[in-house]
Amino acid sequence: MPKAITIEPIDGKPGKPGQVYYPLSLRNVPAPSPGSNDLLITLHSAALNHRDLFLRQHLYPSPSFTVPLLADGFGTVTSLGSSASKSWLGKKVILTPGRGWKDDPAGPEDKTGYKTLGGTKTCELGTLQEVVCVSEDEVELAPEHLTPAEAAALPLTGLTGWRALVSKSANWEEGRNILVTGIGGGVALNVLQFAVAKGCRVWVTSGSQEKIDKAKKMGAKGGVSYKTEGWEKELKKQLPKDRPHLDAIIDGAGGNVVSKAVRLLKPGGVIVQYGMTVAPKMDWTMPAVLKNLELKGSTMGSRKEFKDMIAFVNEKKIRPVVSRVVKGIDNIREIDGLFEEMKKGSQFGKLVVEIQGEGGSSKL
Repeated sequence: MPKAITIEPIDGKPGKPGQVYYPLSLRNVPAPSPGSNDLLITLHSAALNHRDLFLRQHLYPSPSFTVPLLADGFGTVTSLGSSASKSWLGKKVILTPGRGWKDDPAGPEDKTGYKTLGGTKTCELGTLQEVVCVSEDEVELAPEHLTPAEAAALPLTGLTGWRALVSKSANWEEGRNILVTGIGGGVALNVLQFAVAKGCRVWVTSGSQEKIDKAKKMGAKGGVSYKTEGWEKELKKQLPKDRPHLDAIIDGAGGNVVSKAVRLLKPGGVIVQYGMTVAPKMDWTMPAVLKNLELKGSTMGSRKEFKDMIAFVNEKKIRPVVSRVVKGIDNIREIDGLFEEMKKGSQFGKLVVEIQGEGGSSKL
């Protein structure tokens, strides 16, 4: 039987949010059978996101003890449903990380809301397992220049970063000045890559000088430590004389970003908020109103945006940054170690599990 990894309750019952850390559980699961329009996919690699850590801490809605973890997956199509296109057979594919959002630029069309893969009761599919069945409409051909780890690293953070920068910021243009906060996380790194490939000028923040230096090697013009008091003054000195302001800030932290933005953004500049890791609330100030700043929330993205993002990655031969790879779905101890790295925030790029090599046999 195929193997999968879920979380499991402690003493047979759910814990209190933020006070529990659910252990990982390796289990055998029934072999899936493709429906008429489905693809049977042998998964080679899957990647962690912060939501997976939050699920283990019971800080994410509707955690499941039976649905495999993780939303990011890459694999090979090994079998087809009766009505699925035969062209998929043998192809390397990337799974879409969510359901319920086709192409509406405003938000998900599904009245029950957007459903992200992995570890919750709202969606029965997760990618930390050996074999999955999905509709042929829910995969994209993996760009050939990507390794299995890079392909698995792309879906959720790539989609989130794409929507935040391309669809929401109104500043994805050559020569625009963009600040990406918290460089080192998957979304921030994808935004950096998408912006640099378009010809934007990008600055970054981080609590680590090493991460800032790595971002510069990837094309960032400069960066500052957010641990430095008054860091916005230092960043302002780095901006070019011909355009001495930021056009947009892509932020996943929240906190005091608005007070910093008032000093850095042009009138009418945009803050795109895709996360709030500092706290679930942040201040919106009158100076921001008077400067006509815009604050836009952004979460994940549509099926169309996912397709567009993959096409751009393919065109520009962008390689997602992978921090570390653990080999083998049986390697619970090392997979647990990936979660510990995420807890510490020490990673630069995505944390990936190589489930089985591309030459691996089917587990059916």
